[in-house]
Amino acid sequence: MTLRQKQNLKLAIVGGILLAIVLMTIFAPWLAPYDPLEVNMELRLLDPCRAHPLGTDALGRDVLSRVIYGGRASLLLAVAATCCSMAVGLAVGVAAGYCGGAVDVVITGISNVFQGLPGMVLMIALVGVLEPGTQSILLALVLTSWVGFSRLVRGEVLKVKGELYIEGMRCLGAGHLRIVLRHVLPNIRTNIIILFTTRVGRVVLSVAGLSYLGMGIQPPTPDWGEMISGSARRYFRTAPHLLWAPGLCIILLTLSINLLGDLLRDRLDVKQDSVKEL
Repeated sequence: MTLRQKQNLKLAIVGGILLAIVLMTIFAPWLAPYDPLEVNMELRLLDPCRAHPLGTDALGRDVLSRVIYGGRASLLLAVAATCCSMAVGLAVGVAAGYCGGAVDVVITGISNVFQGLPGMVLMIALVGVLEPGTQSILLALVLTSWVGFSRLVRGEVLKVKGELYIEGMRCLGAGHLRIVLRHVLPNIRTNIIILFTTRVGRVVLSVAGLSYLGMGIQPPTPDWGEMISGSARRYFRTAPHLLWAPGLCIILLTLSINLLGDLLRDRLDVKQDSVKEL
């Protein structure tokens, strides 16, 4: 088996796992056997059985249904936050790299300040001030994630803008916006796509961490991090299925996303140093 065939096989396996998780969350209303919010105290803390394959939690809610629904909010929030972070980082990075001079100095200084702040601590502080909720989580994730995109884009723009064809476009009278949109961005999109992929996995972990601390997605909305923080933390000795079911989903999702990013980097023959988290 050649190297390319091995990469294709790994990509198919990782992509299949990721696709299965995404489809599970999308089609949750049709796949979940029970209402994830339905409380039945007579069935609380049941062990896995035929009627409830993953058992029930402390409120008698079906764990399988909550696991199926639990990825919806996390995935949607992670993708939305990463898209917003990419948009901000792309604009800031292009401005710093292409304009240079005082603009670059100011933006680099601001980026260094954000880079030096502990990400999780900053997110906890922001969510605590703004009160837990989807909007505050989204804002906190964007403020702690845009720097990675900005530094990557700045470095790549600095490389590209010195190329002869860019100078040629300037001599031909092409405007700055046209040069950036038609010639600079297309040449750095591969690294941006790879960083976007790996960043989604990191944001999923951040959302789960905030939910575990009670500052993320709020109950009764099903969420994997909140499930671990709720019944699983109190009853993990007597009902371990409450812990491993959502925990395994978080591990599979983040691992498959990170592996997908690595495989894309290898497939597209991109140097690892150019897409590392800055």
